Amino acid sequence: MTRQSLSLLGAAALATLAATSVHADEGMWMPKQLPQISKALKAGGLALDPAALKDLTAFPMGAVVSLGGCSASFVSPQGLVVTNHHCAYGSLQFNSTPQRDLLKNGFYAATLADELPAAPGSRIYVTVDMKDVSAEVLNDKTRALAGKARTDAIEATEKQLVAACEADKGHRCNVYSFFGGLQFQLIKQLEIRDVRLVHAPSTGVGLFGGDADNWMWPRHTGDYSFYRAYVGADGKPADFSKDNKPYVPKYHLKMASSPLNEGDFVMVTGYPGRTNRHRLPTEVDFAFGWEQPARIKSMGESIDIIKAETAGRRDGEIKMAARMQGLQNYFKNLSGQQQSWDGSDILARKQAEFDKLKAWVDASPERKARYGADMAATESLIAERQATAKAEHLLPFMAPAMLNAARQLLETADQRAKPDAERKTGFQDRDLPRLRAAQQQLDRRYDEPTDKRLAAHFLARYVAQPADTLNPAWLNALGVKPGMDEAAIRAQLDKLYAGSKLADTATRMAWMDKDVAAFKASDDAFIKAAVALHDDDQRRENRDKELAGKLQKAYAGTQQALIDYHASRGEVVYPDANSTLRISFGKVEGRNPGSDGTTWTAFTTLRGIVAKHKGPDEAGGEFNAPANELAAIKARQFGNYYMKSLDSVPVNFLATLDTTGGNSGSPVLNKKGELVGLLFDGTLDAVISDWDFNPKTVRSICLDARYMLWQMSVVDKATRVLDEMAVKY
Repeated sequence: MTRQSLSLLGAAALATLAATSVHADEGMWMPKQLPQISKALKAGGLALDPAALKDLTAFPMGAVVSLGGCSASFVSPQGLVVTNHHCAYGSLQFNSTPQRDLLKNGFYAATLADELPAAPGSRIYVTVDMKDVSAEVLNDKTRALAGKARTDAIEATEKQLVAACEADKGHRCNVYSFFGGLQFQLIKQLEIRDVRLVHAPSTGVGLFGGDADNWMWPRHTGDYSFYRAYVGADGKPADFSKDNKPYVPKYHLKMASSPLNEGDFVMVTGYPGRTNRHRLPTEVDFAFGWEQPARIKSMGESIDIIKAETAGRRDGEIKMAARMQGLQNYFKNLSGQQQSWDGSDILARKQAEFDKLKAWVDASPERKARYGADMAATESLIAERQATAKAEHLLPFMAPAMLNAARQLLETADQRAKPDAERKTGFQDRDLPRLRAAQQQLDRRYDEPTDKRLAAHFLARYVAQPADTLNPAWLNALGVKPGMDEAAIRAQLDKLYAGSKLADTATRMAWMDKDVAAFKASDDAFIKAAVALHDDDQRRENRDKELAGKLQKAYAGTQQALIDYHASRGEVVYPDANSTLRISFGKVEGRNPGSDGTTWTAFTTLRGIVAKHKGPDEAGGEFNAPANELAAIKARQFGNYYMKSLDSVPVNFLATLDTTGGNSGSPVLNKKGELVGLLFDGTLDAVISDWDFNPKTVRSICLDARYMLWQMSVVDKATRVLDEMAVKY
């Protein structure tokens, strides 16, 4: 696999390298890197000037936004934002009740006044600046430190940089690490806090195929929804108010002026969450040998428990819907990765590559002196971190939701007693709205019977482990003992749940303003448990910071060796994804053969929806297309979206785009920067590309914009939104 990154190399060298060693379609590129790969972009078919793409405030980058976990884009001058249905799922869930089931029936606001507030804490982030701050974060003083002192110094500098950046009110700033702590970027984003739900199709469209079709091809899912960004009367970010007005973005995307065909150039701009392609062999081995199988087991058990506990209770199903969607999505992703891993030569290749790196280092006394100690330390420190991960794997699964809420509330009180600059990252004044929103969300995302069953199950698993491996603080706080069976644990949990009033939203929110003394004096069962756990929480946090400080130095040195090694071979290395703005490019292309041995065509059609439709009572209702959609297909009401070569409206398409989680909702653009679709998935046999990129198998699944517009115009009659987007229908 060719590696690509443009850091720590001269611009002239980069231009030369990029022309010869960029592997077609591989790479999640930082915007500033694009001028260096301009030849590859032009050769692929890009009609825009590649240099223009590095300007975050110009077209089209100025139209691309983050939702804090998903990607999206402005598509009108009135702040209309398009993203995936599954990215807006939490807002649909939060606004749903059995009597007004937006998840099932969809939502359309006929006027601005009908638009609904998104789930608490929803944000639209518009990136306006990226600045390299490596020299400030890793100054001479910090470089001389080790362990927790180093971690604390890095955090202190990051907070100073963030505070200075956020002096420009209405913006959210964060420092992101690249190459394992080798480099740091300060990223500034406009933070729009008033986000409202505008339109989403029914589950039978937006989630057609459900979990059965998730990560699969062929696909026929209308994975789209619309939000709107609102600001105060002065045009600046503001909390929700009926007096707010739609935000006017500097740029918005327009729908494609020409049809998309197989072989066409496409690019995707968005915020990919995380890839692990530069991980060391020992990390790869641990991930697939223990960590991911353990997660798969625990998530599978969680899914089964939630299904059983909410069966026949629609309100319970709605409350757990967002969590269930996330669990099922991640469970299937990791399962697909494991299937690709088993019997593969990935570890052998990773080890061979790392052995070549070590041989290159050892071949030169100068290189050995520079990199050798860091490389050796990295592997031993990683082993230490892995041992901790094994011991504490079940802690997040077994903690009752209200205990976690109490722990967060207590930590908020503890930190609020300190000067803002001295508080932990995540608990400063800038974070209080997010913390409040997290507590508020529990109002519609907490189902006590399900929560109690989950806690009892995983606590039983935990206490069944050898007694000397268990955390005494957790046992004492929850009143359980080694070897207790699930029935005894359930009886103890019944007492804890009955002894707490935190499930009441007003009671819970009131604790946001109380001091530590009030927590210590409380007789609320979960508050008491949080107080009992607090010292151990701090102990484990300090332990992790000590390790992180040691690992940051060693890992950064190892990554520097990797970059320099590939530079010596005339190659460049792109950074792993880390939730920052990236661009990938490729073309519309099927696969032959697909994972099932058949030929995967580039497009799917409306005929596939009819063929898959089973109705509400079969396959869990996952293939239940709306009656009006089926009628329109039968009548061949194709509107302006007919594709002659398909004799249908295209629904989804495949593209050779390098994407991962977080890219969901990313706009897919044609060579002119026009919107042709939305990225929403990958294929199951290729999700292991997070660790190991294979151009023969990697395909991204995209919603064809023509299907979205057909559904909106012919089926859902969402004419106000179409008019706003200047779509002729």
